[in-house]
Amino acid sequence: MGGGSINAVLFDIDETLVDLQAAMGATLQVVGAEDLTHFTAADWEAYTSLFAADPQGHYNAYLAGRLSFADQRVLRLQHARERAGLAPLDSDTARVWNQAYEAALPQYFRAFDDVVPVLDALEARGIAYGAVSNNVHDYQRAKLDAAGLTRIRVLVGIDTAGSAKPEPAIFHEGVRLLGSTPERSAYVGDNLRVDAVGAAHAGLLGIWLDRIGNPSPVRDGAAVVPPGVHTIGSLGELLELV
Repeated sequence: MGGGSINAVLFDIDETLVDLQAAMGATLQVVGAEDLTHFTAADWEAYTSLFAADPQGHYNAYLAGRLSFADQRVLRLQHARERAGLAPLDSDTARVWNQAYEAALPQYFRAFDDVVPVLDALEARGIAYGAVSNNVHDYQRAKLDAAGLTRIRVLVGIDTAGSAKPEPAIFHEGVRLLGSTPERSAYVGDNLRVDAVGAAHAGLLGIWLDRIGNPSPVRDGAAVVPPGVHTIGSLGELLELV
C-alpha cells in the first residue's frame, strides 16, 4: 500500500484515538467507595485493568442487545470488586455509583499524543478521515468532542449503521460517508480481530494499532496477525502505509 492508493482513513475511537482506560482509571478513583481507600497504586492498576478488560464479555452482551449500557458497566464493576475481595454493591448503591461514574467520566477523556499530528498530516495529504465505533453515535460524538477532536466530523456508530464491528456493513458505511471505496480506504484500531481483521474482510486495508508501551486490555499478546493485516506501534507509523 501507500503511494497515493489510500484516500480515506477510518479510526476506532477507544484506545485508538481516546485513552479510555486512563479515563476509566481516574473516574474509578474519583467515585470509589470508602471501602477502596486502602488500595495501593498497584491495586488500582489491577482493578482498572480488570474493569476495562471485561473478561466476562458484558460489553459484547450489550452489543448483542442482552444488556443495557448501564447494566454492562455495573456488572464489570461487580466482577472487579469480587476479584479484589470486596462485597458486591446492592442495586441502589450500584445505580448511584453508575450515575456518578457517568457524570465524571467525560472530564477525563483525552486524545493520545499522536492523534493530532497524524490528523494534521492526513489533511496535508488530502486524505479524508473519520471514525467507526462499536458504541452509539451520540455517546461517541460527545466523547470525541470532550477529547478535543471535534475536527473528526464523520462518525459511524452501531445505531447509525445498524451493525457492529467486525461486520462489513459498519465499515462500508464509514467508507461511504468519506466518499471513498473499500479498496482505497484504511481502518486503524487496537483490537486485532474486531478492527484490523474485520476491516480486511470488509475489503479495507486493516491496520492493527499495537501501541508500544501502552498495552490495551483487548490485545492478545499471543495473537497471530494474518497476512494482509499491518501492525503499527503508534499512529505516526500509519503515514508509511498511506
